[in-house]
Amino acid sequence: MKNLLKLGSVALGLVLVLSSCGKKESSDVTGWNFNDTKWGGYEKNLDYEGQETGPNLVLVQGGTFVMGFTEQDVTYDWDNSPRRVTVSSFYIDETEISNHNYREYLYWVNRVFGESYPEVYLNGLPDTLVWRDELSFNEPLVETYFRHPSYDDYPVVGVSWVQANEFCKWRTDRVNESILIKRGVLNPNMEQKDEDNFNTKAYLVGQYQGDVRKNLRDLQTGGERPVRFEDGILLPEYRLPTEAEWEYAALALLGLQENEKDELYTDRRIYPWNGTSTRYQKRDRYQGYIQANFKRGRGDYMGVAGRLNDNACPTAPVRAYLPNDFGLYNMAGNVNEWVQDLYRPLTTTDLVDADNHDMNPFRGNKFQHLELDEDGRPVEKDSLGRLRYRYVEDEEAADRENYKVGQPFNFLDGDQQSEAFYDYGRHTLISDQARVFKGGSWADRAYWLSPGTRRFKDETKGDRSIGFRCAMIRMGAPTGNEEESGHFFKTKRSSRRR
Repeated sequence: MKNLLKLGSVALGLVLVLSSCGKKESSDVTGWNFNDTKWGGYEKNLDYEGQETGPNLVLVQGGTFVMGFTEQDVTYDWDNSPRRVTVSSFYIDETEISNHNYREYLYWVNRVFGESYPEVYLNGLPDTLVWRDELSFNEPLVETYFRHPSYDDYPVVGVSWVQANEFCKWRTDRVNESILIKRGVLNPNMEQKDEDNFNTKAYLVGQYQGDVRKNLRDLQTGGERPVRFEDGILLPEYRLPTEAEWEYAALALLGLQENEKDELYTDRRIYPWNGTSTRYQKRDRYQGYIQANFKRGRGDYMGVAGRLNDNACPTAPVRAYLPNDFGLYNMAGNVNEWVQDLYRPLTTTDLVDADNHDMNPFRGNKFQHLELDEDGRPVEKDSLGRLRYRYVEDEEAADRENYKVGQPFNFLDGDQQSEAFYDYGRHTLISDQARVFKGGSWADRAYWLSPGTRRFKDETKGDRSIGFRCAMIRMGAPTGNEEESGHFFKTKRSSRRR
C-alpha cells in the first residue's frame, strides 16, 4: 500500500510539473495570456536576461561623484568648477579605437558606397598630415602611421569629432547586423550597395529586408515577422561618451572603496589611479614604472635608451599600461579623446537652476524628430540607407514644460536668458562647433592627465594627439544582468556574466 501511495504521489507530482511547464504566463493587470495566438498574440519576452554587452565594451556602474578639477587650475581658465552630479550606468570601450578598427570602417564604406558616392569614403579618411611639423622630421609618420601593420593596434588619430560620430553610427549597424546573422535571422549579404545596406533604424521600420534566413514567429498572425526592438535582441546605438561619463569612467573611484558595503569613497583622485605620482607605487614588479604615455618634460617623450620610461614615442598600443579600476586602458595619456559635449566655460554649478541639471549633465543637445508622411509613417530613407530626421523648431517646444528650445546649445549661456554672449572670431574662439576633448596625450605634460581638465577644438578638425572611444547606454538594472536594481530587491537573473 505504501508503495502504491508513493507511486501515486510521484505520478501526481509529475502531472503538476508537466502542467506547470505548459502554463502560459498572463498579464498581472488583465489576466490575458501572453504569447498566445488564441488570446490575441500580445508578446512578452519571457526569456530576456538583460542587455547584451557589445564588442569591446565594459559596463561602468553609475553613481554620484564630484565632477571637475581635482588640483590647481594652473591655466586659470576656471572652466570646470567642482560640482556633484550623478551619472547613469553605461558602457564604454575598453580601449581607444585603433588604426585597424578605423580601416575596417573605411573598407566597408568604400565597398558599399565607393562606386556611387566616393565622397563618403573620402570624407571618412583621417587627416594623416597632422603629423607634419615645420621644424620636425615627422614625414615618415604621414605615410606609415595609419596604414602600416606595425601600427595596427595603435590609436587612430587625425579623426575629427564629426568623423568619430560617423564611425559610431556605422558601428551600431554592423554590430546589430552581426547579431542577426549569428542568431540565424539573416544571411551574410556581401552585395549591399548604396541605400540597400543594413541600417538598424531602417530595418526596424521595415525599409530594409536583407537576405532573410528565418524570421521570428509572429504570434498575432501565426506567420513570421522580422525582429523588433521590443524583442531585446538589437542593441542601442554606439556614440561618443558625454564629458561627465568620460570623466567618471576615467576616475574609476570604486577603487577607493575599502568596503563594498560602505557608501564611501576614502579620497579623491588626481589621476585614474591612486596617489599623486605618475609612477606605479605598489611594491611589486611594476613599482616605479610610468603609468601612462605622456611628455615628462621638455624634449623628453620616452626616456633614455636602455630604460625607456613609457616605452612609446609617440603613441603606444591601445592596451599598453595597466587598466584603471573599471578595466579601461589609457584613460590618461596616449591620445586625448573626443567627447560629445559642446564646449562652454560655464558649468552647471554656475547656472541659476543648477539642481535641475545634475543628473547626466550634457551640453550639446540638438533635438530631432523622425520625418513622417501624411499617414504617420517614416518617409523613404535617404541615398545612404538612413532614415530622415529633422531638427525640432523652437515653436514646437514652446508649450513643453521640460524644454523650450529645439537646439539648446546656448541654453543659459549665450541666448536671451543668459548674461554671457559668445562673439566668435572677435572676442573668443568658442563657437557652436567647439567640442571638448579630454585625457591628455603623448604630447602633453602630466597636468592634462587629470580627468578634470578639459580643452576644445573645432569639430571638423583632427589632431595628431586626439583619438576617441565609443560608449552606449545601459538599459535596465544599473548593476548588470545578474541582479535587479533596488535596495532590498535582489533577484538572480542569470549565472552568465555579460
